[in-house]
Amino acid sequence: MKALHLINGEFYSGAERVQDLLASNMPAFGYEVDFAALKLGRFAECRQASQARLFEVPMGSRFDLRTAWQVARLLREGNYRLLHTHTARSAMIGRVAAGLAQLPMVHHVHSPAARDTQTAWRNTINTAVERWSLAGASRMIAVSSSLRQYLEQKGFPADRIEVVPNGVPVQERPIVWRAPAGPWVIGTVGLFRPRKGIEVLVQALRLLVERGFDVRLRAVGSFEEPGYQQALVQLAKHLGVLDRIEWTGFTADVGAELRRLDLFVLPSLYGEGLPMALIEAMAIGLPVVATAVEGTPEVLTPAGAGLLVAPGDAGQLAGAIGSLIAMGEGAREFAEAGRRRQVERYSETVMACAVAKVYDDVLAPNTGINESESKNKLGVQV
Repeated sequence: MKALHLINGEFYSGAERVQDLLASNMPAFGYEVDFAALKLGRFAECRQASQARLFEVPMGSRFDLRTAWQVARLLREGNYRLLHTHTARSAMIGRVAAGLAQLPMVHHVHSPAARDTQTAWRNTINTAVERWSLAGASRMIAVSSSLRQYLEQKGFPADRIEVVPNGVPVQERPIVWRAPAGPWVIGTVGLFRPRKGIEVLVQALRLLVERGFDVRLRAVGSFEEPGYQQALVQLAKHLGVLDRIEWTGFTADVGAELRRLDLFVLPSLYGEGLPMALIEAMAIGLPVVATAVEGTPEVLTPAGAGLLVAPGDAGQLAGAIGSLIAMGEGAREFAEAGRRRQVERYSETVMACAVAKVYDDVLAPNTGINESESKNKLGVQV
């Protein structure tokens, strides 16, 4: 059976890697995935699921609903059984398109729309669009329990919300973590924007240097806005740590960059669902320090897989990083716990199997899929 994923397509960050991994893994569970992109960009260049078809359905403006008729035509002509959306924008188009094609819509919630930006009016608009769009969704997939709570608080019915944690490939050759003999390379990965808290990490770097730690920062990712990049460079220069930071820019090979680090740091301030970079760092075998935002605690706390600090507190962040450095080889236990946690709960196979279960439940009245098949396709436990 075929599903069409309606995406933005402009970037290739955490949510886009989820989309790509689903397209690669869903065929094992009986579903062929194709893409339709509203803002075709980096996704087309970087995606790994090359077998999936990629259609361009550009919007003329932010609220151009005419695109919905193009998507509906794709759904009908391609014999798709289901439309899967991933952003507030794609859900808005998707609600109309799914209605025109008379097909069910599943929506993936990767982050809370009400806390997506620092601009109140943008968040208000995104929330209103989300509320209207998701009224037409057969199911909502939340990537963490915290996002499920967010959706319930917004008034969405609990029986239409399923939690499917993000997953990444299990590493056949994770690193054998050792404390470095020289400088510690701490790093972070993401699409850098104000809510990612990189300025707090730069401030923490300065505190670590003042406390006598020999550290370097490797920041892997592109910037959403040039102004934010310029502000961070100026901050680092003002604090005297600019020569200790390497801004690598965007890479599609996140795993290769993670292998160059000694410690992974996620300094986000808000607006996360379940960060892909966090579980990728765990999969590689790195010790982790992260802020306690949205889905992060439910990943790290149950397994003792890393240290959590309050968001926006450079002192706490520097203290946690410093304590792991001071542990030396003892920090390996965090790396090993994170690795086990990722294999057990946050693999791409577990994620794809759970999404297939959602599809099965939505389509069951028209496909004859029985409950036992839906719960345990190919023997994979969900």
